[in-house]
Amino acid sequence: MMSPAGRLPLRFSTQTLLLQLGVVLLVVLLSGAVHAWLTFERLGREAENQALTLARTVASDPSVRANVQAISRQAGTPPPAELKAGPLMAVAEGARASTGALFVVITDETGLRLAHPDADRLGERVSTDPSEALAGREVTTRNTGTLGPSAGAKVPVFAPGSGSRTVVGEVSVGYSTESIGQSLARDIVPIVLTAAGSLAAGVLASFLLRRRLQRLTLGLEPEEIGALVHDQVAVLEGVDEGVVGISADGRISVFNAAAQRLLGQPDLSGQLWQDAPVPARLKALTLPDAREGEAVELVAGERVLVASARKALHRREDLGWVVMLRDRTELQHLTRQLDAVGTMSTALRAQRHEFANQLHTIAGFMSIGQHQQARNYLERIAATGPLKFPVDQAELLQDPYLQAFIGAKGVEAEERGVSLRIGPETLVRGQVTEPQDVTTVLGNLIDNAVNAAVAGTAAERWVELELLDEEGDGGGTLHVVVADSGDGLPDGGNPEAVFAEGFTTAGGSVLQGQGRAGGGQARAGGQGLGLALARQLARRRGGDVTVLEPGNAGGPGAVFMATLPGTTTARKD
Repeated sequence: MMSPAGRLPLRFSTQTLLLQLGVVLLVVLLSGAVHAWLTFERLGREAENQALTLARTVASDPSVRANVQAISRQAGTPPPAELKAGPLMAVAEGARASTGALFVVITDETGLRLAHPDADRLGERVSTDPSEALAGREVTTRNTGTLGPSAGAKVPVFAPGSGSRTVVGEVSVGYSTESIGQSLARDIVPIVLTAAGSLAAGVLASFLLRRRLQRLTLGLEPEEIGALVHDQVAVLEGVDEGVVGISADGRISVFNAAAQRLLGQPDLSGQLWQDAPVPARLKALTLPDAREGEAVELVAGERVLVASARKALHRREDLGWVVMLRDRTELQHLTRQLDAVGTMSTALRAQRHEFANQLHTIAGFMSIGQHQQARNYLERIAATGPLKFPVDQAELLQDPYLQAFIGAKGVEAEERGVSLRIGPETLVRGQVTEPQDVTTVLGNLIDNAVNAAVAGTAAERWVELELLDEEGDGGGTLHVVVADSGDGLPDGGNPEAVFAEGFTTAGGSVLQGQGRAGGGQARAGGQGLGLALARQLARRRGGDVTVLEPGNAGGPGAVFMATLPGTTTARKD
């Protein structure tokens, strides 16, 4: 923006520099002036004290006291020629010459000069008031007389005799203020040098401060910084994605409201990133060997998040890292439901072909006149139903949602050569009221068990599922037990380790690949976070997912149990 005169306005850092230089210069000038004034005052006081000492010395001289008394007793004042050649003139001039004073003046009790550097002034009244000294009091003065400005003292001259307090005259001594100025001129050199050094130090400090200011503000003007702050608040608080900023020194500089919500943490701004209570996989994104921009899935609390991190640079200056968080929880649920729908669609397509074949068979019997065989065939179809899922004992599930979902999983498992069956202890009398949570937990356990059975070494591949609902005041509890023919947990390892985020194994165990552990690259549908997510969802409802049996190599495999409170309700007939 141009100024009214058509000139570019000074940058804020330049304005700050000029202001600092002006302040430094003003301070140096004021300090120098005060120092010079104090020095002048000190030299003036020294001159006054020196004049007072000399005046006392002259006034206490016995010959001076006697001569002044003798003249004071005479009628009138001796002529100037006599005074010039008299002893008082000799004493005064001798004292003046030996001390460098501007003047040493002796007067009688009326203030008439008896000794003066200028002989023409002898016998005249002094130009400055002698009343204080003639009253018996010593006084220091700064005034201008016939010889010019001076700093001096006036001392009474007492009559001869020990203890006499009779004033017979006074002695006035003065030092020229010009000599004080000359002394000040000699002393002013260190003052000037000090002031110049202070000014140079101030200028250097101002330049260094300007450079630091530019470095801290990244060369931005205050208006630009203000605009950036407004934009940052608008962007960070107006988006659904979580944003975490980590400064170059490893501290959290930005932790917006979405990040607090997704990670279930308060504002962590100011804390060290490595000490922050966030998932370890999130911190690993900012390690020096991490691949910039790589997206990973992780579980935080009850949410599935997709996180990525990028370096923040400004004009080649490393500002730290920016971590982006996106919520995939609802997408995971919808993906699970879509998988179930897709599986059901595949099963229905297969059953449609089967139904068409059955109709062709009946039509064939009728066309050849085998009516009795057609009736028998229809009776067998009526007994088993037109649609048949490859899941044994599916009639133990009275909930249609569970029937459809497990039936679809049975079709999917059969396509992979695994038999999905329902155990004899299964009994579900109620209806499912929380299909999303049940789908997530049950689907993960079945998928992982099928993967384990496929990867296992047993000749017969199977997955057995038992479900039992239990009525309760706050809603029924669904108990799920899933077993498989896989090779069990790796080396019978720690059962709790399989629930750790990022756990994986390359062997043919119940956690092979990504089905149970969450290691490697997560696939669509949330695989790779199965057990961690399932346990989080179960514990959110007050239940849990645990390992009942770790399994053995060669089968049978591991046995998992899930408890899901508040997911069923009694059936209303």
